[in-house]
Amino acid sequence: MHIGILEDDLTQIELYKLWLSTAQHTFAVYQTVGLFLDALASGNKFDLLLLDRELPDSNGEKALEWVRENLGWELPVIFVTADGGEVNVVNVLRKGADDYIVKPPAYFELIARIQVWARRAKSPAPELVRIGKYEINFVNREIRLQSELIELTQKEFELAVYMLQHPGKLLSRMLLLEAIWGVQSMIDTRTVDTHVSRIRRKLKIFPENGWEIISVYGYGYRIDQIDLPAI
Repeated sequence: MHIGILEDDLTQIELYKLWLSTAQHTFAVYQTVGLFLDALASGNKFDLLLLDRELPDSNGEKALEWVRENLGWELPVIFVTADGGEVNVVNVLRKGADDYIVKPPAYFELIARIQVWARRAKSPAPELVRIGKYEINFVNREIRLQSELIELTQKEFELAVYMLQHPGKLLSRMLLLEAIWGVQSMIDTRTVDTHVSRIRRKLKIFPENGWEIISVYGYGYRIDQIDLPAI
């Protein structure tokens, strides 16, 4: 694999050079976010990226956002950073990182995780998934109902996908709030109710379309798939 590295710690850079060469990977190292993004923007191709979180000119999260906006979601990104706080780990993963390793990394663990993501990159997740009458396009982040494109906001899309992928499970408002808006969100749980109401209406999640959202008083929601009678 050819690996792009964003890292400013000289000791860590030397370890990467030794370890990745031993594992027969090629690599290029950039010590600032600016140099790293310039290289990507100019057409340098990598099979996987290793990113530090704190850099002299910016941070790895900014680099990650650029990668996802400009290079898509198929390129594996692993964060290797000294900051192992749960909140930061979750935030980075939610922004699009595939994995998170706390420094100092162990040689065998790092190489094993690189190999895992290399295998997954060769077998990417399907772009389209059909669930009942709904077609989910993960690349364009769209949902269609019987070929009709449904206009959804980003959060509506994420909430709809999450619920459709967990049929029959009791989902608390707090679980949905954390899964879609983030664990540290200060948003009122009534926001969940508003968004559930919107996706129910927009996606026509009604029994005649094979689905039903059931409100569980004082707790949350459950989405059920209904067997429609054969015509």
